[in-house]
Amino acid sequence: MNGFAGHVWVLSLVAAVGALVMVYLLAVRRTAGSSLTGAVGLVLAVASIPTVGGEPPHYMAGVTLTAGGVVAVVWATGRSRRQRSARRSALADYEAGTAAVPLFAALAERDRLAAKLHDVAAHRLTGIVVAAGAALRLADRERTGDALRHADEAGREAVRELERLTGLDATAAGFAEVDALAAAHAVDYRRTVGKAPAGSTEAAYRVVREALTNAARYAAGATVRVRIEPADDQDEPVRAGGDHLFVVTVTDDGGRAVEPGLGTGRGLTGLAATVTATGGTFRAGPHGDGAGWSVRASLPAATVLPLRRWPLWRGTAALDYALVALAIALSLGASLLSADVPAPFGALLPALVTVMLSGLHAVPLAWRSRAPGRALAAVLSALLLWWACDRAGWTQPPVSDIFLVYGWVELTLVHSVGVRLPWRRGLGAPLAVAAVGGLALASGSGITGSRPAAWTVLAGVLALPALAVWSWGRHTARRHERLWAADARRRVLLDGDADAAVSAQRLLFATALRDTALRHARAVVAAAEERDLRAVREEARAGLTALRDLLSGLPTGNYTDDADDAPPPTVSGITALATRYGAVVRYVGARRPLPAAVEVFAYRTASALMAVGVTLTVRTLPDGVEVSGPAPAVPAVERRLRALADVAGGTLSTTGRGAVRVWFPEAFPWRSE
Repeated sequence: MNGFAGHVWVLSLVAAVGALVMVYLLAVRRTAGSSLTGAVGLVLAVASIPTVGGEPPHYMAGVTLTAGGVVAVVWATGRSRRQRSARRSALADYEAGTAAVPLFAALAERDRLAAKLHDVAAHRLTGIVVAAGAALRLADRERTGDALRHADEAGREAVRELERLTGLDATAAGFAEVDALAAAHAVDYRRTVGKAPAGSTEAAYRVVREALTNAARYAAGATVRVRIEPADDQDEPVRAGGDHLFVVTVTDDGGRAVEPGLGTGRGLTGLAATVTATGGTFRAGPHGDGAGWSVRASLPAATVLPLRRWPLWRGTAALDYALVALAIALSLGASLLSADVPAPFGALLPALVTVMLSGLHAVPLAWRSRAPGRALAAVLSALLLWWACDRAGWTQPPVSDIFLVYGWVELTLVHSVGVRLPWRRGLGAPLAVAAVGGLALASGSGITGSRPAAWTVLAGVLALPALAVWSWGRHTARRHERLWAADARRRVLLDGDADAAVSAQRLLFATALRDTALRHARAVVAAAEERDLRAVREEARAGLTALRDLLSGLPTGNYTDDADDAPPPTVSGITALATRYGAVVRYVGARRPLPAAVEVFAYRTASALMAVGVTLTVRTLPDGVEVSGPAPAVPAVERRLRALADVAGGTLSTTGRGAVRVWFPEAFPWRSE
């Protein structure tokens, strides 16, 4: 029988270890929800065994608590392994892709300068050509004088804008600039929108300016009407991302083309890209009976950011909550594992006191990562309260036994204090644990003689392991800080390379401008000063031709001709990725450096959501970054997005308007409180 019982015990142990290994593997390879379902199923299966064996309820509760605590720690450990593996993979991709950052920064700057070049030069030079051509046809002295004055003023302004084009001091145009633009063109203008994000007002300014420039080119003498009004909810519903819209419309009733060949061929295309990049929509086409033309853009007036909550049970704090479960399991669960009713639960008062103190001693572990100092203070307060209840005879077992068995809770928090807090603030943590722990041990029944002397000796003995654990935490903190410092240095070097590439691209544009549009703009001013209107018109036309040649010489579509030259897996690289797919990315919020793994996760999410014609939104938030877009129609893509959010400790949510949001939190800082 003894041999048979031994075999049963061994088989039971092997089965238990195998079940825990299965939970661990589930946590490593599956998302939090599915792996947690398996873990809960295992706990329930273990809890049913005492019931089948006819054990009393308190014994079944003890088995359930103990199994739950152990399984929770194993599950959380597997979750940590899953997230670490995902971060290592993301960092490897980041390191492999950083070589492309300078190239794509330069290409993005090229596109930005091309759009600005078209807006600045085309608008001014077109106005000069139209005014000069009209004055020459009419051969009117007064009109000629007006055209020369306009050429002098507009030419000088074009020179100033072109000289500033390659600088960094450009500011976004607001509604005040739109008002001034409409007044300068003497159009029928009304604006009933008070304020909007800077990106939307800049886009509105570009829409109005381009539309007025085109009206001057192709619809001379037409009545032009400009309206900036709130969107009609039935016509322009609130977007899935929470964006309320306003509408910019510019219409004319038709006219004649003043001068042929003034366009660059990029105006409306660039305008559509600008509008959609803000999250709006754009359309342009014939108006009314077909003689006139209409330009319409809907733009975000305000953004309502969605509320989120930290996924604590599956994020970076999962291990903290698992430690809470383990502490409760070992204190309460182990006490309940007895054939008879254990002493602490023999009466209502001891049972309530024991449960309350066990909870107070365990729950602060949940604050281990975010507020370790406060958590340790709460645990030591619970231990002192336990000591007081022990002195009053309200609890069993004595507090000395509690500290001997569950002192790992205090030591765990001492380690977290060493990791998270500066050493001057954290040094008191191991000393406080030694003092309170020495008091708990000195109150034990095995102590004879002077208890204060025993307290002093025991506190001194406890100080050694407590200081060792705190020093371990300090070493861990220094290692983390070195890693973060190395990452920061890499970012500084990478940013320097990207800035150098951008500066080089800007210099190329400046050189091209000096030889083309800027030279002709200066010639326009000189001809206006000499009162040679025909030369004014010819130089302005030559400037527009040179501008068209410069812009047509720039490649479009893919950022590079080499399909293997992938964009860097960063938040900024999403722009290049969108260009390749024919999609649009809209950035919201102040851009700032994010942890490398978070940048890669955001890039992977955008890649999964990318499709021809879609608009993605990337929001930089105080607590991380969010990527949103149309919900994928393929279930496999949604599963991939859920897996990305899961390994990063983030969230995936869908809306009733057919959109999906994936949020990635930033990692907790190594210093807190």
